[in-house]
Amino acid sequence: MVPLAVLLRRETSSEKMERPDVLHGQASQSKKGEDFTLIKTALQRDPGDSDATFSVFAETQGSTWTTVIFNSLYPLVGIKKSYFCANYLPEATLQILSALIGIKKSYFCAIYLPEATFSWLCRFRQHCCNLFDGHNGSGAAIYTKEKLLDNILGAIPSDLNRDEWLAALPRALVAGFVKTDKQFQNIALTSGTTVTFVIIDGWVVTVASVGDSRCILESAEGSVLYLSADHRLEVNAEEVDRIIASGGEVGRLNIVGGAEIGPLRCWPGGLCLSRSIGDKDVGELIVPVPHVKQVKLSNAGDRLIIASDGVWDALTPQMALNCSRGLPADVAAHQIVKEAVQVEGLKDDTTCIVIDILPPEKITPTAPPTKKQGMRVLKQMFRRKSSELSSNSDRNFVEPDVVEEIFEGESALLSQRLNAAYPIHNLFKLYICAICQIKMKPDESFSVNGNSHQSGRLQPWDGPFICRSCQEKKEAMEGRRPSRDSSFRKSSGSE
Repeated sequence: MVPLAVLLRRETSSEKMERPDVLHGQASQSKKGEDFTLIKTALQRDPGDSDATFSVFAETQGSTWTTVIFNSLYPLVGIKKSYFCANYLPEATLQILSALIGIKKSYFCAIYLPEATFSWLCRFRQHCCNLFDGHNGSGAAIYTKEKLLDNILGAIPSDLNRDEWLAALPRALVAGFVKTDKQFQNIALTSGTTVTFVIIDGWVVTVASVGDSRCILESAEGSVLYLSADHRLEVNAEEVDRIIASGGEVGRLNIVGGAEIGPLRCWPGGLCLSRSIGDKDVGELIVPVPHVKQVKLSNAGDRLIIASDGVWDALTPQMALNCSRGLPADVAAHQIVKEAVQVEGLKDDTTCIVIDILPPEKITPTAPPTKKQGMRVLKQMFRRKSSELSSNSDRNFVEPDVVEEIFEGESALLSQRLNAAYPIHNLFKLYICAICQIKMKPDESFSVNGNSHQSGRLQPWDGPFICRSCQEKKEAMEGRRPSRDSSFRKSSGSE
């Protein structure tokens, strides 16, 4: 009989099971008090299985579970620290253990594990790092910080394995952003916020963003990649075209004599951004639908920098990286903020989060080579997922510092971002709104792919379906329904 510790040790040596160490630091200097961050470093998720009896998303503190959620329990009524859910184990190990104990896999809920093994398994967790840069007040930023994560997780089915969970995440991010925006509009506040939302699951990084708080990635080789979009109208021609096509106007402030000053703005309202959460008074053409990019990193080690426009108005990405290179994440974040304030002065809230995603036991990131290889490096680093790399033997010969693009979505149309061509079973329930997750009656459902109410019997292939209020919001965002009341707003900060 092979000891459990030996089985686990063999699995940990496999590249497939290797998980990075994630280190983070943050720093901020406040001018108006409208920047907020949310960092959760101990989100524990059971990947689930179609045959499994439970699915878990728990938050831990150290190695102690503070929240454990079971869909159903078979042999165990509760769970102690010395027990651990079997679905965290690799498939091969689970099959061996099931055979040794002599029970079916579907009934195999937990096994006894020593403290050291439990601590190792707790490395299979997710990290969530978010930045909210408010404008016209802090209400939207505070509300979004409190509600967005729950809204996103609520849009993901509970019976998915890890690969399915990651595949469902981009759609859930869209649903969560739109739901949060809808909820905040019911509050009599007119503030708004940018959002940069980052989830790290192993070597897979998913970034959702609205506004101009950007997220960049530097590889171990020294190449820089943009993982977020910049939704300032001044630099985003596609968003300008979208707003004009939907019936909005884009222009600069007019002063006496007809001269135009300042950046491009969306009218009515005068906001400089095309996407945000909140901003109730500027119209529905400012949409909360996020740009989403999901990538798989190499195991050479990478650094993420998430920062508000207080940093990016003062520093280029290369300047931010240069001034912090080789420093630990917490020191690097403070150095970037310090450098930005020295360049521009404290004109706006200036916030930075630095995240190092490193191979196990690599304490600090090494400085990348100084010699650059030009655009060829960028083209080689970003590649689409390919069936040619499906075998293990092929992967062994891939360049060691390659970032694989898994998904990118940037359309502002919900019909394209919540489409039915989706490989996850039971993601869109016939009588559950795909956005706000409320139950609907059969005659109250609208297909996100159409413009009218569904008549007759609903069919799964017509979905996903949304409720009446979400349909009205969708039509307003597309310029097909009168927008919410809007008025001129004197712009300031990131607006």
